[in-house]
Amino acid sequence: MLYLNTVGLSELQNSAYVRFSLLAVSSIFFLVDPFAAMPTFLAVTSGSDARRRRSIAGKASLTAWFALSAFALAGRYIFKMFGITLPAFEIAGGIILLLIGLDMLEAKRSPTQEATGDTEAAASKEDAGIVPLGIPMLAGPGSITSVMVLVGQAQTRWQMGAILFAIAITAAICYLVLGNSDRVGRMLGDTGIRILVRIMGLLLVALAVQYFVNGLADLGVLTKPT
Repeated sequence: MLYLNTVGLSELQNSAYVRFSLLAVSSIFFLVDPFAAMPTFLAVTSGSDARRRRSIAGKASLTAWFALSAFALAGRYIFKMFGITLPAFEIAGGIILLLIGLDMLEAKRSPTQEATGDTEAAASKEDAGIVPLGIPMLAGPGSITSVMVLVGQAQTRWQMGAILFAIAITAAICYLVLGNSDRVGRMLGDTGIRILVRIMGLLLVALAVQYFVNGLADLGVLTKPT
């Protein structure tokens, strides 16, 4: 009986680890969304050779990785410093993610990720890989909010490790997608990219509603779903 209980507990812990890891990877990746950033990246790097394009993609990915990792590590201190509770951040994050997701359903970039004129301004900058490509197009308010909510939910070291791992994986995919944006663009085509962005937007809207429900449940307004 003790052996069975131990095996059951181990399976439960593994299941929780997998669920949290998948949540971290999916929520961060959907919000960073390198596929939606491809048109802007191609416009900014127009006329550049493959080597310079990969260099800019590397700077943008490293900037996003550094910014998101910094907020992940400092998340708990930010909560304490400003007296922000997790339910409040979940509700606020749900609203932000919902707005971004609705824009993605229309296959367009949210103004929180890319303001009007950013592409034109970036085309004339030498450090466009840092600003605006790295911040805020990749590591914007939505992805930072998602990281902060995940940090607030993390109770163990392995959960924090899963968040940092998700950020690193997302940054690596960003480099691969943007660094090979011409090939990815030809392979997917405009229609394929739009479909992919819309699918991510749908999942993001569902995630935003879940954040909002979790926040209300933590406040005792709703019964937390199992």
